[in-house]
Amino acid sequence: MMACRHVTRRLWSWSVKDLRCLRASLSSHFSPPHPAGTQYFLSLSRSLSHPLSFTPCRGVSFNVQDTEDFTQRVVNSDLPVIVDFHAQWCGPCKILGPRLEKAIAKQQGRVTMAKVDIDDHTDLAIEYGVSAVPTVVAMRGGKVLDQFVGIKDEDQLDSFVSKLVGP
Repeated sequence: MMACRHVTRRLWSWSVKDLRCLRASLSSHFSPPHPAGTQYFLSLSRSLSHPLSFTPCRGVSFNVQDTEDFTQRVVNSDLPVIVDFHAQWCGPCKILGPRLEKAIAKQQGRVTMAKVDIDDHTDLAIEYGVSAVPTVVAMRGGKVLDQFVGIKDEDQLDSFVSKLVGP
């Protein structure tokens, strides 16, 4: 029963971007070939400058599944990690999330972002002293280096992420 819940949680946590990447990689392997000389108005080959199988699917963030996943992907990470403690019902979280992802994307893979839903992972929220959302924690080598609570503008987020990454 526990394994079933774990698999279900992993499937539900997939983002739309993950599903698009999966669909793209599967379509390149399982789509039927077009008859020679046939042109389709909505053909993928006409609308894309490169095949879908070469589309980069690596995102800047991931959803934490459980405490073990957090330990493995955040605490033991070789890269610095920004941890976004959020909740589905939190309006400011929905504003901050995309801004934070944009700031992290500018670092071109030198930092990653872990998303922790406090309703699903209350134990992690308590362990890291989260009393309000959104709370953002900057970690390197398993140690908390900096954090803030609430919304920040793009310049402040860029500065926050840049300090973590360094020169």
